[in-house]
Amino acid sequence: MAALALRCVARRCLLARFGPGLSVRHVVPMGTTAKEEMARFWDKNTKSNRPLSPHVTIYKWSLPMVMSITHRGTGVALSIGVSLFGLAALLLPEQFPHYLALVKSLSLGPALICSAKFALAFPFSYHTWNGIRHLAWDLGKGFKITQVEQSGVLVLILTLLSSAGLAAM
Repeated sequence: MAALALRCVARRCLLARFGPGLSVRHVVPMGTTAKEEMARFWDKNTKSNRPLSPHVTIYKWSLPMVMSITHRGTGVALSIGVSLFGLAALLLPEQFPHYLALVKSLSLGPALICSAKFALAFPFSYHTWNGIRHLAWDLGKGFKITQVEQSGVLVLILTLLSSAGLAAM
């Protein structure tokens, strides 16, 4: 009842404030379309004879640059992996223990199993440790170039150790 009364009062206030002519009276026609804007942009840049930006080809690759790209990549990979795993859990006819038994029946060697577990644990470990590094940056800590390099090496070491530990389980 109170929601209905509030809705009626709000509607009356809006109608009193804006009136029925709001939609037509305050419309401003657009000067150009997006296609015309893009054509004008490229005409101007072509006439100025400026080179296009070389993008990443002019930069010397550094550890923080590679780690930033890898952090984004592992985030995307983990999102896709979790989504596919959830979709498989919904769509496949059997329960998870059935598929686990199927993998065990393949009699894969321990080196291959450990390598596969490491390959699954690495993106999770890397994204977690680098995420903690980003949280420290959010607090304003570790922005000096030497600290950025040191924290990057620390993230890599912790990633390798925790991935190896998870693979050994």
